[in-house]
This record gives sequence, C-alpha cells and structure tokens, in this order.
Amino acid sequence: MTYFPALEGFLLGGGLIIAIGAQNAFILRQGLLRQHVFILCLIASVSDAALIVLGVAGMGRLVQSHPDVLFYVTLFGAAFLFVYAVLAAHRAIRAQGLKPTKNGVGDLRRALSILLAFTFLNPHVYLDTIVLLGGISGQYSGMQRVIFALGASSASFVWFFLLGYGAQRLAPFFAKPAAWRALDGLIAVIMAVLSISLLLRAFA
Repeated sequence: MTYFPALEGFLLGGGLIIAIGAQNAFILRQGLLRQHVFILCLIASVSDAALIVLGVAGMGRLVQSHPDVLFYVTLFGAAFLFVYAVLAAHRAIRAQGLKPTKNGVGDLRRALSILLAFTFLNPHVYLDTIVLLGGISGQYSGMQRVIFALGASSASFVWFFLLGYGAQRLAPFFAKPAAWRALDGLIAVIMAVLSISLLLRAFA
C-alpha cells in the first residue's frame, strides 16, 4: 500500500505531461541544438513539481477535510481522466510527428522567459496539477500523500530530462506518427484504467 500512491502519482503525472505541445517541442528543440539543456529541463521540472506540491498541500487538504467534496472531486477526476483517455485515443488515431524547428534560442534569459510562458500561461497546467492531482491526492493522508506528490513530481523530472538529453536520439523517433500513435494509445489505456479505479474507489 505504501508504494501504490507513488505509482499512481507517477502514472497520472506522466500521462498528463506527455503530449505534443509547445513546452515539449521547445525542450526538444533546445535539446537538439544542445543549448541550455540542463537549466531548462530543471526549471520545467521544478515548475511542475511546485504546482503539484501546491495542489497536494492545498486542494488535497481541503477535499480530505470534507468527505462530500472528496467524493465529488473523485468523480470529477474520474470523468476528466476518461475524457483525457478519449482525447489520447483520438490523437493516436490522427497521430502527427513532432517536428521542432532548427532555430534554437541561444540567449539564456530569453530561453527561460519562453519556457516559463509556455509553462505558466497554459491554463491546462493548473487544471492538471492543482485541481486534478491535488484533488486526487485527498484520498491519501500523511506520508502517503507526500509519496503521491513525489511520484507525480518525479514523472516531470524523468520526462523533461529524457526529452532534453535524449533529443538527438529521440527526435527521429518522435518525428514518426507511429511512435506518437503507440505512446498516445498507451496513455489512453493508462488513463482509462485510472479513471475506472477512481470510480470504484468513490463508490466503495
């Protein structure tokens, strides 16, 4: 039981962050050109982790102290994950390759400002981290909730550093629609399973 929150957090965090988007394309592009890779991956990961901690500390505590709120947040989370699974399946059917441009951002300040804009000006990041992950964490208490947050945060670190430092080898792989089809298909299955597990837990 002790390690399940970490696994659930990791799968949820990973499933939500792995999607074709401006932030991932930017990290991949900078990785291809080997420009400020470490600091950009670190900032992206820490930013995600900070939002997750805020969600777990605030939203998680709120829903745990109100059982009725926890029930409805769990239902909302299950519905959200189901919709996300459907969207991932749709992306898998209409998969497109990720093709970053060859022009990187050499200036560190400009690169950081672009990354932070991609991160914090995206409304979905707050829904994913603070509302969804924070709400689901309310099912756990004490150290188990901390473990859930660590699992979710670690997914960001693993993904961004893998994308940044593996860019040279990953770029040809991610340029193929079939690769994204397989990845999004896997995400769809994981999210659907997690959605069903939340429903079962809510009505248990």
